[in-house]
Amino acid sequence: MSEYRIIDADGHVMELDDQLREHIGPPYADLEWHRSYSFWPGLTMDGYLRSLRKPGGWAGGGTGPSAQDWLAFLDKNGIELTVLYPTQGLTHAAIQDRDWAVALARAYNDWLHHRFMRVSPRLVGVALLPVQDVQEAVKELRRCVNELGMVGAVLPAVAIGGKLFSGPEFYPLWEEAQRLDVPISTHGGLSSPNLGLDLAANFTVAHTLEHPFAQMRQLVSMIFEGVFELFLKLRFGCLECGMGWVPWLMDRMDEELERKGQYSPRCKLKPSEYLRQGNIFFAAEVGETALPLAAQAVRPDIILWASDYPHERDQRDFTGDIPTLIQRKDISDEIKRRIFFDNPLRFYPRLRARVEKQPPLSAAAAS
Repeated sequence: MSEYRIIDADGHVMELDDQLREHIGPPYADLEWHRSYSFWPGLTMDGYLRSLRKPGGWAGGGTGPSAQDWLAFLDKNGIELTVLYPTQGLTHAAIQDRDWAVALARAYNDWLHHRFMRVSPRLVGVALLPVQDVQEAVKELRRCVNELGMVGAVLPAVAIGGKLFSGPEFYPLWEEAQRLDVPISTHGGLSSPNLGLDLAANFTVAHTLEHPFAQMRQLVSMIFEGVFELFLKLRFGCLECGMGWVPWLMDRMDEELERKGQYSPRCKLKPSEYLRQGNIFFAAEVGETALPLAAQAVRPDIILWASDYPHERDQRDFTGDIPTLIQRKDISDEIKRRIFFDNPLRFYPRLRARVEKQPPLSAAAAS
């Protein structure tokens, strides 16, 4: 049993069209569906193979992870609970049809609640929001938090036409997230073609760059366009792209504002000051050599640990992650405790009631 209490700030479900269809409402529910076509734009549009693994490599044998698969993973690794993000849903912002985007986001959120959150309080969801219609995104965020008990929301980092989330049309969404006291995160997904990385012709090259590049664009734009000046209580997360790059980016942005600040009049402080205010969070990788620098240069209470299970790797390869971070000598025990437990409670404040009111959560993880 680990001495650390652990919350997984970013795990994943793998949504299946057959299951989602059960939750799709009118007018689409009455239409005949040909299964050759997926509901989603597709994570394979960049041309890279993501679906095949060695036998036993996928949780649930290629149809999971189910709620029970997830609970077994939590128990095996001593994790109290996980916050669940989508898989195919990370391509959602590439959907062209506005009405379908709204309907599919709602169906996904209902499916997530039905298949996972209702099974166990240790499986907690974030809402998938339709960036195609911000007013509908606001309504869906409100519904998912107030009616379904979700603790935040996700925006795919790459949207149609390279849309950035810094514009005034997104202000109502930031305002509602502040009011509800829930974070909104960006997360990489269908990124390579939209960032020019499809020209790499090598999945290792493309995947190395797609997650950080996509989220750097959004974060830099939001800072310089004054989003964090206008919405001082907004919690915002950059997930699955590490954080060793953050100290470099802070210096780069500060220098750019000093030289070209006339182009960013809504950015009232140095970008590094917004990053140090404590409401912009990053999920770090357990082996990042720059993690101690990032904790010192930014602050230690904005760093999250995320399993990313069951993505990227054979399911048998995840068990070394937590011990790797625990065994590091260049990070203090206090910072480790923050990364594993305190920081996710800061980022997802609605988790706190689950942890405090339901002690069996930690007992179940420890068993």
